[in-house]
Amino acid sequence: MQLYFFAQFHAAPGNELALEAALNKVAIPSRTETGCRQFHAFRSSRDQARFVIHSVWADEAAFDHHATLPHTVEFLATVDGLVDRPPDLCRTEMIL
Repeated sequence: MQLYFFAQFHAAPGNELALEAALNKVAIPSRTETGCRQFHAFRSSRDQARFVIHSVWADEAAFDHHATLPHTVEFLATVDGLVDRPPDLCRTEMIL
């Protein structure tokens, strides 16, 4: 069963461009992973410091593998220093 993942990040003041750059850097290798079906990053139109990743994975195992890869680990470490609150991470399955 496919896994749909949502992650929301809120940049600390002045870190918006750095967070956007980190998203761009992680998206490229993530999209080439075998289990990755889609990987998109968004910025809120109402809060320019709020970013959202929406990704689709072949299954939970593919996402779990993604979470261990160097580009993902580096991204999370980088983001930790750019945000003003913990990220909101949500694994989901489609119901409709």
